[in-house]
Amino acid sequence: MDAKITKSSAKEVNLTITKSDIGMLYIVQHELLKESGIEFAGVIMKHPLTRECLMRVNTSKGNPLKEIEKATKTALDNTNDLKKLINSKIKGA
Repeated sequence: MDAKITKSSAKEVNLTITKSDIGMLYIVQHELLKESGIEFAGVIMKHPLTRECLMRVNTSKGNPLKEIEKATKTALDNTNDLKKLINSKIKGA
């Protein structure tokens, strides 16, 4: 995955993300939207053949890049918990 900041201000950041699956970005978007300081978090696939995605995050308070980092960490933690649960069920079967 490659990410590039295309626009940045105190309350907004726009990223161009390549070599990634949009499903992962939807999970990060979901975690972002749970936070009260997030006014907008959106992800779109620019074109399916280029696999280029765009992400925009607007905050009412806080740094939008820090919020993306926090949401990504939460998504990773939740994914690891799910992996552990699935592995325990497979080994127990």
